Amino acid sequence: MTGNAATATAVRPYQQYVYAYPHKTAYRPLAREQASLRALWADEPKGALSLYFHIPFCEVRCGFCNLFTRIGAPDGLTGAYLDALERQASAVREALGEGARFANAAFGGGTPTFLEAAELERLCDLAERGLGADLAAVPLSVEASPATATADRLAVLADRGTTRLSLGVQSFVDAEARTAVRPQRRADVEAALARVRDAGIPVLNIDLIYGIDGQTEESFTRSLDAALAWRPEELYLYPLYVRPLTGLGRRREPVVSGEAEWDEQRLRLYRHGRDHLRAHGYEQVSMRMFRRADAPDTGAGDYACQTDGMVGLGCGARSYTSRLHYSFDYAVDMHRIRGIIDAYAARSADGFRHADFGWEMTGDEARRRHLLQSLLQAEGMPVAGYRTRFGSLPGDDFAAELARFGDRGWLDDTAGPELLRLSPEGLAHSDAVGPALFSAAVRARMAAYEPK
Repeated sequence: MTGNAATATAVRPYQQYVYAYPHKTAYRPLAREQASLRALWADEPKGALSLYFHIPFCEVRCGFCNLFTRIGAPDGLTGAYLDALERQASAVREALGEGARFANAAFGGGTPTFLEAAELERLCDLAERGLGADLAAVPLSVEASPATATADRLAVLADRGTTRLSLGVQSFVDAEARTAVRPQRRADVEAALARVRDAGIPVLNIDLIYGIDGQTEESFTRSLDAALAWRPEELYLYPLYVRPLTGLGRRREPVVSGEAEWDEQRLRLYRHGRDHLRAHGYEQVSMRMFRRADAPDTGAGDYACQTDGMVGLGCGARSYTSRLHYSFDYAVDMHRIRGIIDAYAARSADGFRHADFGWEMTGDEARRRHLLQSLLQAEGMPVAGYRTRFGSLPGDDFAAELARFGDRGWLDDTAGPELLRLSPEGLAHSDAVGPALFSAAVRARMAAYEPK
């Protein structure tokens, strides 16, 4: 199906970054009797689980950030948080029972490397001894910031089997970093990258942001080329969003003069960055992810678990079973976040034996999630896998949505009947494709959520 760019750009391209479905703003409190972890996991396949640890601390909070994190930690809080993680790990392992195996692991946040080297050792011990994950045998991804990517921390991560280190740089142009309320100097970023390479972690990912006020193709190229000089195995290009209750969101003046102009700026910079990375030997995996063509295969990719479950530990982590997605309370406001972290750190062992907030995954929602998360990958979605899992065809289940995508030129009409794949224009509009597949129930829940 083909269409023209003018038709496609009539729809706002930057509506929402969809990295999980549904978003936690659709979760609601669960009745205690329906949320026992032992019952939730009793009949689930547990041979290839994903493991995620959430560390909700950062040295600073960037102006665009709406992640569940707080600035700094009072004396003793990181230790108390790790104590709580240990209690939660014990409850989760009890609920999973015998035979649970982990196929991959990730430490995210926040900034996991906010923890000191000895605390990172303890975190790895919790994964291995507390839950039985073999970090040396599975892909392990860890997020870091330039300021916290110190030699001693990186040595711990490398020694414990980290296969991928993701460094949030955002811009190598100091003025742009300041505009995004991310105080850092390029010299410090370069020093951190040197330490990462010295540590010998197989895959380095560098995050960059486009759409910063005043950013041009020329200045974005300077950041791209500065990143490319380190030959990172992966690069992520993120569009800037300004969300409520964030540093940029609280500013009275808009980040740019108008929404339409900002959309055009971001689309222009995205296409420029995409083409620049392709010309330098990078393959596009999704709208955001680019992988160096000769990068080593660590067994992990930019693909959320579909049929396998996910076990999330920490106050901002999600967990997925086939029937329920669940987590703890969610907030963006710093005061509320601090209160939730404090409550998590004080929670008893028994308090971790049930889920607090969640969303029930019905058959329709499972179909939507499968289509959404598969379609947003550059390789597309094999129809056969969908048909095998659900016993139906995506063209029947989502006829109206797919027809609209086709009319807008977002689907690749050269892919053939057995593959649903976005066109280059569709990939560029991934942040409109994703929200277009949300169910009415999820939309209603998200609209009713009051930011806090």
